[in-house]
Formats: sequence, C-alpha cells, structure tokens
Amino acid sequence: MGQWLNKDVLNMWIDQYHIKKKPSNKKVGIIMAGNIPLVNLHDVICCFLSGNIAICKLSGKDQILMNHILNLLYTIEPKTRSLICIKEQLNDIDAIIATGSDNSFRYFDYYFGKYPHIFRKNRNSIAILSGDETPEDYKLLGKDIFDYYGLGCRNVSKVFLPKGYKVSTFMDNISSFNHVIENNKYKNNFDYNLSIYLLNKEKHWHNDFLIMKESNYIASPCAVLFFEFYENISALEKRLYKDKDKIQCLVSNEKCLDKPIPYGKTQEPKVSDYPDNIDIMDFLINI
Repeated sequence: MGQWLNKDVLNMWIDQYHIKKKPSNKKVGIIMAGNIPLVNLHDVICCFLSGNIAICKLSGKDQILMNHILNLLYTIEPKTRSLICIKEQLNDIDAIIATGSDNSFRYFDYYFGKYPHIFRKNRNSIAILSGDETPEDYKLLGKDIFDYYGLGCRNVSKVFLPKGYKVSTFMDNISSFNHVIENNKYKNNFDYNLSIYLLNKEKHWHNDFLIMKESNYIASPCAVLFFEFYENISALEKRLYKDKDKIQCLVSNEKCLDKPIPYGKTQEPKVSDYPDNIDIMDFLINI
C-alpha cells in the first residue's frame, strides 16, 4: 500500500484518465468491508483523486486504522475534511461503492440500486501448481494463503495440483507458517472445522495449523485450504474461465496461463489493479 502513496506513481496512474479541471464533486457513498485492515482505502483514494466527495460508512471490524489514517490526512491538509468524511447513514449521495458478501449484495441492490453503483460480492483466489515449485515458491505461496489469516479476497483459498502430486509434499513445504495457530480466532476455526470433518468421517489431510480437503468449491472456510487435481492445464484454464466472476487472483508460475500473479504477490496489488477488474476511476469520473 505504501507504494501507492508516491507522487510519480499516482501521476502516472491518473494521467490515463481525463479528469475535469473543475470536477462536479459528486457525493459517493462507500460501504466498507472489515475482513482485512484498510481494505477500502483504495476506493477512498480513487474518490479523492477523481474530484468527488467520499462519504464512508466504516465496518465495525475496521474502524481504528481507517480513523487514524483520515485523522492524519486532516492534520496534513484540513481542507480534506470536507472531501472525505465518515457517516453512519448514507442518505444524501449521488453514487455508491459497496463491498460485502453474496448475501449483503441483495441488500445493497434493494436499498441503493437506484444510484450509479459498484457492488462487490464474494471472491476468492486460487493457485495452480506445476509440481516443479522450489522451496522459495512454497514460502511465497504461503504468504498468499496465510497473510491476514486467509480472510481477504486476494488470499488463496484453493490450490490446483497436478495429478499424482502428494498432498503431504505441500503440507511439508509450508510448515514454516505454523505460527498462525497462535491466533485464538484462527485456532478456534481450525479446531471447529477439524472436528466437523472427523465427526462426519470426511477425508482430509491436516497438520498442526492447516486442514486440506479435496473439493470442487473455490471458497474454503478459515484454516482450511481446498484442493483439486488436474490433468490438463489448458482444459483447467477453460473451466476456470466459467468461474471468473468468483475468482479475484490466479497465482502460478505456469507461463502458459493468461497473466498469472507470481507467488507471494497477491497482497501487493498495484494502484491500477482494480477489485473484480472494474475500473473504479473510470466509474467515478463519469458519474
């Protein structure tokens, strides 16, 4: 995130757009998620640079950092108080950006569908392994899985493994991330999901901090990593295209894939990497 707040980086980014010299200052409501810290800061930056007014409704799970960041901004430039503000209710707005789950999407659409909007639903990220990964690759992939305890849409929740690959090989190579179990909430999820699988006699693999389970689903519970075997990577890519609306990032070292993200980089998006591939700046300058 720190790489975004660079004058040259920001200028190079916004130079791609035709931003009016005298913007209309539309009021844009931003309903923020709380799954990881500052997850909607990018929306605030886009709103500010596009010349609009950001009216933020904070998540109850992410109030401390966002308030701190905004207070720092107000101290540096007091005029920003009128351009970025926090409110509990979004009554007087011209457009809205809302981030939530598949379930909350229905409520967003019901209450705010009449405004120009961007509504975000559940997404998860996947990794496709070739079987030729190095110890360093596994270490970097572990970051994609365990950063923020796997709660972000850019966290890998499922891995695709080449047919014949031993799941124990994967478990052995990510053992250095066993520290995640020291977080009580993560451990509670681990214990709960492990108990369910044991009681239901569902086939799974586990070590002291991660459960792996074969599944066709993409989104996995906290402390669980789904996996699936594949035979042909071209066929797999075609299949994943059908699920593109459920996938945020595709991580792999396979060069034949279309723009895969390198291992260890899912939580390091560029300022021009938009969630769900929806150009937020284009939306905001054309309200």
